[in-house]
Amino acid sequence: MDDRIASAREALGRDCVVLGHHYQRDEVIRFADFRGDSYKLAQLAAAAAGKYIVFCGVHFMAESADILSHAGQSTILPDLNAGCSMADMAEITQVEDCWEHLVAAGLTNDAGEGITPITYMNSTAAIKAFCGERGGVVCTSSNAGAAFKWGFAKNSKVLFLPDQHLGRNSGYAMGIPLNEMVVWDPYLINGGLTPERLKTARIILWKGHCSVHQRFLPEHVDNVRSKYPDIRVIVHPECRWEVCQRADGIGSTEGLLKMIRTAPAGTMFAVGTEIHLVNRMGKEFATEAKRVITLDDSGCLCTTMFRISPQHLCWALENLVDGNVVNRIKVKDDVKHWARVALDRMLEIQ
Repeated sequence: MDDRIASAREALGRDCVVLGHHYQRDEVIRFADFRGDSYKLAQLAAAAAGKYIVFCGVHFMAESADILSHAGQSTILPDLNAGCSMADMAEITQVEDCWEHLVAAGLTNDAGEGITPITYMNSTAAIKAFCGERGGVVCTSSNAGAAFKWGFAKNSKVLFLPDQHLGRNSGYAMGIPLNEMVVWDPYLINGGLTPERLKTARIILWKGHCSVHQRFLPEHVDNVRSKYPDIRVIVHPECRWEVCQRADGIGSTEGLLKMIRTAPAGTMFAVGTEIHLVNRMGKEFATEAKRVITLDDSGCLCTTMFRISPQHLCWALENLVDGNVVNRIKVKDDVKHWARVALDRMLEIQ
């Protein structure tokens, strides 16, 4: 299988660029021209020069690559079943219903004057377009804090979706107390909130989460500290607020890597993020006399990311060699326009 993939890569040459997310399994990510988190890969997709962008990630990432792609480029997702449960927690009609309620309550209007909508990269193209059309922006875990500052510079309130934990952790880090944040539940009447709570809230969080990062609990931090008193606990901001408050450091996947990379030899880390990345960190930094373990011994992989296999990658590449573009991700033009606006704003935020 490795030989067939390598042969197809050689035949395609510079016509094809393979992007791999950090959570991919080792036997897939070894073939990536570039690897990174969603923010880094969005930048790379925007700068890609080849005819084909083969995205070893999940559906919303491939959508973003297509939105940022140039004329004549095609974005391919090796397995169309590689989705994201978090992205699925914010469906466009639910978000539109929420916004109509906020407009009716006099908190904003159709142009977004009053509330800045911010969506995490882990959302559908339709949600990104929704935010772009209403003066909002897309963010990643790398620049969520900067996106919040940008949003509050425009309006006094922010609607953040779909990950409540990233939104809560980002807002709290900039000094907004928890009692000025509320959670909108799309399955409850009026989101489960009274008009008074909505008026006093500065951040309206969508009730969504990452199934991997929500599994980490405060007791996991306590347990690993009792076992290894000198350990440094670092976690992804998609983890619960209670977990992040117990951690020594919070960062995106790129941020977590930087923390370990810049630490002195002999440092031990417990990392709260996806298990494929943690295991890869353990192997990579062992050569620098640094030990990296998972925060929770049971671990957890991103099951949808795991759907991308060497077989899927090989099949997609060999079809491209034969001139067949398979599993192309193509966002509708009307959605692409406003989603591109929101993504371009994201790329401009420092």
